[in-house]
Amino acid sequence: MATALVTGATAGIGNAFARLLARQGFDLVLVARDEPRLLRVADELRATYGIAVEPFRADLSRYDECAWVEQRLADAQRPIDVLVNNAGYTVDQRFATGDLLAEQAMFDVLTRAVMRLSHAAVRPMMARRSGVIINVSSVAGWIPQSTYGAAKSYVTAFSRALRREVRRSGVKVSALCPGYTATEFHQRANYAMGRVPRFMVLDADAVVAQAWRDAQRGRALSIPGGVYRVTRFLLRFAY
Repeated sequence: MATALVTGATAGIGNAFARLLARQGFDLVLVARDEPRLLRVADELRATYGIAVEPFRADLSRYDECAWVEQRLADAQRPIDVLVNNAGYTVDQRFATGDLLAEQAMFDVLTRAVMRLSHAAVRPMMARRSGVIINVSSVAGWIPQSTYGAAKSYVTAFSRALRREVRRSGVKVSALCPGYTATEFHQRANYAMGRVPRFMVLDADAVVAQAWRDAQRGRALSIPGGVYRVTRFLLRFAY
């Protein structure tokens, strides 16, 4: 039985990935910080899909707890076939006047954790000559947007570079770059989604289905929604 590990798996895009992979018959390792919610989601997925689910509580902003997840990814006796680096959040503050420690913790989750978990996963995948890594980036990486946007720009560039490096190994690497998506993400950041035109708001399940198809096809980038593909083209001339 193939196994997938999903970070940030209790809500939004991460939860949509968990449900999609469960429907496809994957056993799951779910990583999140909120243990009660994590256990509840694990129970729901077991009951609904009849798969094995391993809940793994970890705060990826912490070096030691990120290392626990790395060890699980590197466990040759319990191989991980799909890694979805989805965990992430933003902080509601301006960089120049905000709390630097909050910026640093966010940056660690968005970049350092993605780098370290990808490194832990890709070696055994290359040895088996199969595997999929999907790193959740954002259209925010295309525009100047302080720490969050810069971090997502890194995720996209890193994913494309890793894909090129392992392209002959049988391992597929893809960056998912969604735009506004109907999840808890913007609520937590105190962003008024009511200001966003409805045609620009994507459905999380549709985003994830597109990302999975694109990863299977070996595409470097997955950009769900025609409006965001056009936006990416236009932004090349804006900055």
